[in-house]
Amino acid sequence: MRGRYVVLSLIMLVLGFLVSFSYQLTKEQRPNNGISSEQWSKEYETRQLLIKQEERNTELQKELFKSQEKVREIEENLKNEKQIYFNLVEDVEKYRMYVGELGVAGEGIEVTLEDSSYIPEGENVNNYIVHEGHIFKVINELLISGASAIAINGQRLSHDSYIYCNGPVVTVDGNQFPAPFVISAIGEPAVLDQALNIAGGIVEQIAYDNIVITLEKKSEIKMNPLLQEKKS
Repeated sequence: MRGRYVVLSLIMLVLGFLVSFSYQLTKEQRPNNGISSEQWSKEYETRQLLIKQEERNTELQKELFKSQEKVREIEENLKNEKQIYFNLVEDVEKYRMYVGELGVAGEGIEVTLEDSSYIPEGENVNNYIVHEGHIFKVINELLISGASAIAINGQRLSHDSYIYCNGPVVTVDGNQFPAPFVISAIGEPAVLDQALNIAGGIVEQIAYDNIVITLEKKSEIKMNPLLQEKKS
């Protein structure tokens, strides 16, 4: 019995030694793993600050998105306003051109009206010369067909121009011109030519009145501003 107690005592001693050795070894391997309450408190505060900072960053990001959206709206409005102003400038330039304040150049057509070279004996001469009515017919057809500017023998017409016949000459805005009368029009040459040459149209009507009419397409026609013409 005493031998058994001795053996059991030895076993317990060895076991205690192993437990003690294992604890000591573990403690030596992890000497700094223990966290004090003060460290826990600092870590908690740090985490709270980090969370607050992340929340603040989220708010700032939302504000940034809103600001970017406002900037895009402002840019879009400026773009639209720029386009509106550009269109207004274009319209002003176009209207100034129409009323004759600006010189204009472009392709177009020239219509020449000449008195008849042959007058039968005993016929009335007035039935064989160009009158303002013939010129009006050509001008009206050109305007209807989209001509942007028209001139007679270089005299540019405006919205208040007047034309009347005085014997063998035609007076345009106070300036007298003898035949032949060259009516220049800026516009699409093919369209203007087709409008005048349509069956039963202006060319046939004027030719029926014993007037010589010729048409010529031009790659460029230049007209001075009306103010410059009036000054000259």
